[in-house]
Amino acid sequence: MGTWALFLTVTSVFEVTKSGLLKNAHIKYVSGSDDLHEKVSIASSSFLINVTITLLFIVFVVFFSDWISMELHAGTDLSTTLLWFIPGLVFMIFFSHFEAIQQSHLDFKGVLAGYLVRQVIFFTLLTCHFFSEKPFSLATLAVYSSVSLFCGSFVLYLYSRKYLHHNFNPAVQSIKKIFGYGGYIFGSGVMANIFSNLDQVMTAAFISNSAVAFYNTASRINGLVDIPSYAAAEVIFPKISRAVTEEGTSKVKYLYERMVGILLSFTTPAAIFIIIFPKFIITIIAGAKYVDAAPILQLYMLTGLMRPMQNQAANLLNSIGKPSLCFIINTVSLIINLIISYFCLKYMGFYGAAVATLIAGAIGFTIWYFIMKREIGMQLSKIGSYIFASYRDIYTNGLDFYKRINLRSQH
Repeated sequence: MGTWALFLTVTSVFEVTKSGLLKNAHIKYVSGSDDLHEKVSIASSSFLINVTITLLFIVFVVFFSDWISMELHAGTDLSTTLLWFIPGLVFMIFFSHFEAIQQSHLDFKGVLAGYLVRQVIFFTLLTCHFFSEKPFSLATLAVYSSVSLFCGSFVLYLYSRKYLHHNFNPAVQSIKKIFGYGGYIFGSGVMANIFSNLDQVMTAAFISNSAVAFYNTASRINGLVDIPSYAAAEVIFPKISRAVTEEGTSKVKYLYERMVGILLSFTTPAAIFIIIFPKFIITIIAGAKYVDAAPILQLYMLTGLMRPMQNQAANLLNSIGKPSLCFIINTVSLIINLIISYFCLKYMGFYGAAVATLIAGAIGFTIWYFIMKREIGMQLSKIGSYIFASYRDIYTNGLDFYKRINLRSQH
């Protein structure tokens, strides 16, 4: 389980970081242009960069996966799993490209279908293998993941066909535009993804590979609470990009504060429930043998309450054309987290990385608050008012629904 968690860390850091370079630039320049030739050029150049980066990563896996596996105390298992996943890395090229095409046209149906098919196929393959009672290995898991990526990519292609012009026309100017805009986002993505996975990597290096399984369990449950935040970032990015040019800073401020308020109205109750009943949640999702991860999960939930503001703030800076500032903040946050994690793991042991994540998260929250206050005049009171407005709307709509149902039953 620890090795699989490290495998997911390595592959997700690569994919999300690559996506940060390409997808945001793809969406920004395609959604903001009415020139068909420019749209084709941007999409073609994005695909070419996508292929090149993936091929370089595959070469890295072939020659250095053994070294990574040994450094993280995973024996040869991590290396073997990464090598078996090379076909999946190729399918990721098409999956991420079609996803960017969908979102650049503000169409999210294909993205939903692609991810749904990808996860359902993976779960179905695991279930069938479980009932077959055949021997299981990490290599098998990597193959199943590759198959699910292929199926998800095919579904995304079916939804994206209407936006495809089947004309491969990359241009040096378009490549420069993507790197010019996406370069800092790429760097920010590297820093942010290392930051979010630093606890697991350093726990593997300082303590053991098996200890990572407990952190991964808490991280996955935490990720469920974060889903609305990341989904909102995908939707609001093109909207803010347009608002910057069409409506100005006041509209951007409104979108940011309202989105953070709505997200917190959903994530706060969930986080409080998990903080009160962590062992119950872990037992249901991962099993009783992982209950030692309960304190980790509680600390993650406290950190998670600060994350919607930070996630949307980073997304906003990229949208308004200030990716360099976002890169600087993420780099500083990573350095702070690295230093704090080192001392916490050294002096606190098993739970040190979780404590470090909370401390670094609080420092990061403070930094982002002052940056947003300076850039768009963000007000915490406004965010608070949108939280209560969300609860009021939910209550009002729920009451209206109850009255309609009650009225129908009387008739």
